[in-house]
Amino acid sequence: MSNNNEYLVRAERSARLEDARQWREARAHRLSRKAERAAQRARVALARSL
Repeated sequence: MSNNNEYLVRAERSARLEDARQWREARAHRLSRKAERAAQRARVALARSL
């Protein structure tokens, strides 16, 4: 019985860690896109000012 409980605890912890990893990757991707849009706006603004 103890082994089953340990297995379930490990499986749940692994699932939580995977969820957290996926969330971090998605957040990094969103921030990357946001930074790219900001850089594009800056390039446009610089081109207009010249």
